[in-house]
This record gives sequence, C-alpha cells and structure tokens, in this order.
Amino acid sequence: MLTSLGFILLAGPAMAALCGKIGLPRIIGMLITGILLGPYVLDLLDPSILSISADLRQMALIIILLKAGLSLDLADLKKVGRPALMMSCVPASFEILAFFLFAPRIMGIRPVEAAVMGAVLGAVSPAVVIPRMVQLMESGYGTDKRIPQLIMAGASCDDIFVIVLFSTFVGMAQGGKADAADFAAIPISIVLGIVLGAAVGYGVSLFFEKAYRQGDYVRNSMKVILVLGVSFLLMAAEDRLEGKVPVSGLLAVVSMACAIRIKSIPAVTRRLSEKFGKLWLAAEILLFVLVGAAVDIRYTLAAGGAAVLMIVLALLFRSAGVALCLMRTELTGKERLFCVIAYLPKATVQAAIGSVPLAMGLPCGQMVLSVAVLAILITAPLGAAGMDLSYRRLLKNCREI
Repeated sequence: MLTSLGFILLAGPAMAALCGKIGLPRIIGMLITGILLGPYVLDLLDPSILSISADLRQMALIIILLKAGLSLDLADLKKVGRPALMMSCVPASFEILAFFLFAPRIMGIRPVEAAVMGAVLGAVSPAVVIPRMVQLMESGYGTDKRIPQLIMAGASCDDIFVIVLFSTFVGMAQGGKADAADFAAIPISIVLGIVLGAAVGYGVSLFFEKAYRQGDYVRNSMKVILVLGVSFLLMAAEDRLEGKVPVSGLLAVVSMACAIRIKSIPAVTRRLSEKFGKLWLAAEILLFVLVGAAVDIRYTLAAGGAAVLMIVLALLFRSAGVALCLMRTELTGKERLFCVIAYLPKATVQAAIGSVPLAMGLPCGQMVLSVAVLAILITAPLGAAGMDLSYRRLLKNCREI
C-alpha cells in the first residue's frame, strides 16, 4: 500500500502541474494519473488501497462540504437575492430532468438510474469556478452587478442541493422503485438535516467558546479534528436512522459548518476554513486519482458516443435553466452568456460521488462513473477556457469606468 500511496502522491501532483502549465484544469491531470496507474492500464496500485477507496472518497466529500459550509457567506445570497437562490437549484434541476427524460432512450437505463446519473452530473465545479470568480472580483470585472458574487453563491449551494438529491435517488435505485413516499421524504430529509446540523454546530461553537473563556484554549488543529469527528458521526446517524426517520447526513454536515461560521467570530471560521483548505490539498489528490483508477477505460470508450450526446443535451437544458434564472434582471445579453459559460464545468462533485453507485453495486454503476469522467474531461477544460477567454469581452471592468 505504501508503494501505491507513493505513486499517487508523487505522480498525481506532477501530472496536475503539467496540465496547469498547458492551461488545463489540474483535476484532469490527476484523473489521467489514476487511469494510467489503475488496474485497467498499468495496474500499479495495490488492491488493498482500491478496496478502501470508497471510504477515502467519502471522507474527501465530507472535507469538501465542511469547507463549503465554512466559506459560504449567506450575506451574498441576500445581496444578490432571487437570482442566486434560483441559480442554486434550477440549472441542476433542468439537467437532472434532461437525464430523466432522455437517458433511458439514449443509454438504455431505467428512469430511476437516469435520475441517479443526472444527480451525479448536475453540479457545477467550485474547484474550477470559484478561483476565477475571486480573480474577477479582484480585477473589477462584473462587480458593478455582482456577477462573480452571484455565480459563487449559486455554485456553492448548487453542489449541496445536488448531493442531497443524489443520496435520495440512490436510495430509490437500491429499492428498485420510486413511489410518492420516496419523494415526500426529500423535503423531510432536507429539513431534518438542516435542523440537526444547525443544532450540532451551535453546540460545537458553544464548546469552543466556553473552552476559550475558561482559558482552556483549543488549538485550531484540534478544532479541525473535533469537527471532522462530529461530521463522521452525522454521516453515521443517517445510516442508523435509515428506514425510521429520513435525514440527510451530508446536508447536516454543511448546516453544522454554516452554524459554526455564524456563531463563531470571523477570525476563527477563517482559520478553520484555511485548515480544511490545506487538508483538501491531500484529499483531492487521493480523490481524483482513485476515481481515475476505478474507470474501466474500455467500457468508457465503448459508451463514448451515447455518453457524449447525453452530456451535450444535458448542458443545453442546463443553459436554459441559467437563462431562466436571469430573467428580469439588469444583466445584458453578454453578461448572461458569461453566466451560462461559468456554469458549464464539472469536476469536484462528479469525482466525489461518481463512483458511489458502482461501489454500492448498482447495475448502472459503471455507466454512471464512465459518464461522470467523460463529463469532467469535456466540460472542465471547456468551461475553464471559456471563462478565461470571454470575460474581457462579455463583462464590464468597473475600474476602467
């Protein structure tokens, strides 16, 4: 296993850096590394590390959600208002609808499996989008109408929305059917997840505050360990309560992080967010390389034509959803086009959950993973290059006015 970890931690960043040099997202390099090292090409990874890759990927997903919750500024949602709220769910819903309607015919899968695939593909990639939006805010492009803030706020919530739907659809696919009770459980699991996470986050914040007042200072590194431990318990609670009370463990993790951000002083949450950001540096290497290693490249190539057609069709639906969200706003046609481009790239969430159906033994698992990897390889470079090449022409630079 140590040899395999050495290959992953050395070859992954090296390929990522190479992709960065030629203008491609670093994620692509890590995926390619996993495909090359995996059992279907060079077969250099020990089976022992592949056997626990599902658990490692879930831990990486929890780190993503904690960082998202600690970084999510609810004030941004209030400032940009209705469009940000709609951008957090409407484009993803349109894309899931496209898969639900067309994937059974194009790819020969059941409707509930098509919903699972749509939920995997429905999220935009914060890893590709957010750094570029920060750069736009620093340079003044689109800031007069808060376009970068709109995209950042929508993208942060978009991932959470999609992951909650994914967990629901996977449960339906495991049961083999979907009835009214399953759909009724969705809002219940969302509400209970938010309430449970908020209550736990409030309690964690009180613990940190009480320890600080008593002079028993808790180091930031220890806070990270405590928050991670509580997050693992929240995820375990979902499994324990399955069949009794529907509750979203993933949403509870995000809600807990948001509660900690609101209750704690800004300096504390900023340091926690930075700590989880550093933790994510190692987690993302393991995540993307292991996802690449799980890809059967022969199966992916065989499903290529139908998968690419489905991805393109879903992106058209997604673009229509973005356009709907921006109706009755002050944005010009060029600015709306930029928002559509910014909502194209996929990477982080697809890598985190794309292999879950395969690990759970769902019949559609290999196909879902193959489509997820193809979507990353197609949309991540497309969206990244599209934003980099178009923002000067589509957005107004407020500092030049």
